[in-house]
Amino acid sequence: MASSTRTRTRDAGERTTQQTRRRFARRQWARRWLRWKPVVALVALVALAVAGVYTVYFSDALAVDGVEVTGNSRLSDEQVLAAADVPVGEPLARVDVDAIRGRVGSLADVASVDVSRAWPHEVLVTVVERTPVAVLEIAGSLRGLDATGVVFGTFKPAPPGLPRVRTTSSTSADALREVAEVVSALPEDLAATVDHVEVETVDRITLVLRDDRVVRWGSAAQSEEKAAVLEALLGQDAREYDVSVPGTPTTIR
Repeated sequence: MASSTRTRTRDAGERTTQQTRRRFARRQWARRWLRWKPVVALVALVALAVAGVYTVYFSDALAVDGVEVTGNSRLSDEQVLAAADVPVGEPLARVDVDAIRGRVGSLADVASVDVSRAWPHEVLVTVVERTPVAVLEIAGSLRGLDATGVVFGTFKPAPPGLPRVRTTSSTSADALREVAEVVSALPEDLAATVDHVEVETVDRITLVLRDDRVVRWGSAAQSEEKAAVLEALLGQDAREYDVSVPGTPTTIR
């Protein structure tokens, strides 16, 4: 009987010792986990970041599979796409949008262009085309002239309502910019009466009206003031008007 009691006591003691050891082991593990938890979290974050970088910059999960072109009317989608030369199949994040913008912007008809990434798989090319304020004939073709003096495009027929610019072999780019500034400054109703503009140099610009009356304009300086003076003078019976010095205009009958 005494032996049986000692055995139970010993077993109980061993169980208590084992429970104590397990509790101690759990506490030790908990302390180790607290020390290692930030390290494990950091490793996990680094792994996620590496996986994200790989997915975005190196895998084909977010690769370019299309290009959308908007804003063009004279230029065809094919012309813009050919100039853009977007690398289809390359990860979208690695596409050089500045290089694409430069290539499309080099097209004569393009005034400005914006290129952006349309996640997850497209490049968006938004074009603003030049607007002609006049047309001029070069080598038998009608070309547009925009408000900044840039020659662009080919028109057949010419856009209605735009004056034609007649140049000489010595007409410079500066002179074309002056002409563009002059035409842009004309009020719409006055511009509609202009048949063509003759330009020799930057300060020898002449308007020929549809009824063959002639306006000596001079340079583009004070063009808005000259336009206002000319509108007042057109009521006078004359065949030639000189507004090159708008403060002292003259007429010839």
